[in-house]
Amino acid sequence: MPAAIILAAGLSTRLGRPKQTLVLHGEMLIERAVRIATEAACSPVIAVIIDSLLVDRLLELGAMPLINRNTWQGISSSIQTGLQGAIAAKAEGAVILTCDQPTLTADHLSALAAQPAIITGSGYAGKIGIPAYFPANAFKALLQLQGDTGARDLLREARVVPNESLALDIDTEADLLRAQTLL
Repeated sequence: MPAAIILAAGLSTRLGRPKQTLVLHGEMLIERAVRIATEAACSPVIAVIIDSLLVDRLLELGAMPLINRNTWQGISSSIQTGLQGAIAAKAEGAVILTCDQPTLTADHLSALAAQPAIITGSGYAGKIGIPAYFPANAFKALLQLQGDTGARDLLREARVVPNESLALDIDTEADLLRAQTLL
């Protein structure tokens, strides 16, 4: 399996508090993302975070915490921070995910990486998005991303693994309540 890059350095402006530390069924969202990536046999599991508060807990979970000191530059800076860890680990590919999609499963991550030479995204809500798998030959293009648009352009022609449940992501208190009710 490829590396996992968990993007957890966002400012959570719509929620008004860090979503990484929200607890859902006894687990912080960041802990849940690490667990799922580990269950999918991703290695290393890289968690891109905004500060050092979660470093010790992430190390306990076996993750590689990397601090993004440039979050103001947008999601591209978190992708690039995570890729630096994946490249250092000589990963043959990377699954990029966030910690705020509570319906994500290890099986879905495994399905994304099932064709290791092909960029593969998740299909939901009429779009192709993350989590998404990128082979190492796509790392150069990912390192050139700028701003807060992420890898949308790279996913336009990607292979798709459908999963409509991923449309639920936690951006607001109402989303959190919905996730607590559904799961």
